[in-house]
Amino acid sequence: MTSLLEVKDLVIKFALRSGEVTATNGVSFTLEKGERLGLVGESGAGKSVTGFSIINLISKPGYIASGEVNFLGENLARVSDERIRSIRGNRISMIFQDPMMTLNPVLTIGTQMTETLHQHNPKMSKEEARNIALNKLRKVHIPSPEKRLDQYPHEFSGGMRQRIIIAIALLTDPELIIADEPTTALDVTIQAEIMDLLMELCETDDMGLILITHDLAVVAQVTQNIAVMYAGSVVEKGPTAQVVADPQHPYTQGLIAALPQSSGHGERLNQIPGMMPTLKNIPPGCSFNPRCPHVMDVCRRQNPGLRPGKNGNLAACHLYPAELVNPSAV
Repeated sequence: MTSLLEVKDLVIKFALRSGEVTATNGVSFTLEKGERLGLVGESGAGKSVTGFSIINLISKPGYIASGEVNFLGENLARVSDERIRSIRGNRISMIFQDPMMTLNPVLTIGTQMTETLHQHNPKMSKEEARNIALNKLRKVHIPSPEKRLDQYPHEFSGGMRQRIIIAIALLTDPELIIADEPTTALDVTIQAEIMDLLMELCETDDMGLILITHDLAVVAQVTQNIAVMYAGSVVEKGPTAQVVADPQHPYTQGLIAALPQSSGHGERLNQIPGMMPTLKNIPPGCSFNPRCPHVMDVCRRQNPGLRPGKNGNLAACHLYPAELVNPSAV
């Protein structure tokens, strides 16, 4: 059966005056219908540019240098602009991290929702568009949707604005939603509510979800599978519960060790020494080798590639023997 999404050996580059830099280097993963996948890592790991590339939203001078983005078997990396526009915001929707940057402050929520529908279906009547908008507001648990439809973004709380963004993403009944740090500006309680809502929608509508975040705790709550990114590459992937409970890559181990512990009141938080390299200064071999507590000579010479760890998760680490694996398999 064809996967909902298969990203295969994706290389994204930026053509700068000083030369080309590689933003992602051979990223591969698959997503099935109804599956929730987390892309996690520090800022600059390549998570967002990977997500944007799926719907060809990479800002110039960025471009897809090689690889495939197969959506239900169709390689979106090689289709026409007209074709990608028919899919973007329609069959694949995106949720951005700042609702106030996404919503137009001088238009009512209803106007913004109905205009979105008319962009994809110009022949739709105003009444039909308004009814669809009302149904989507109900679906994301906005109270009194008839009244709310005629209000402006500033009249809503941060959590409600994010629900509206989700409702707009649902207008065309997409098969896949890409959520880029959707709860960054929200407090912990509202974060949990938004994550619960996304899980509910995926389960009821059989939608796929790619959750892009730096927050491992959020990924552990929401996703079934996880791909950990570092310096433009996937360094570990597998079932979320297994990766969190028994991480195989030293970088993943460091991320989990740095999470606050409920029993650690007053204790200093663990941290990974050093900084992630910039795109212009990716070290040879394993990109994590300058920060790795287990670094060996081979790590400085040779990129390990993904291979099975002790528990079967795929990890890009020389601590484990190399085997032939399918890099797109999770």
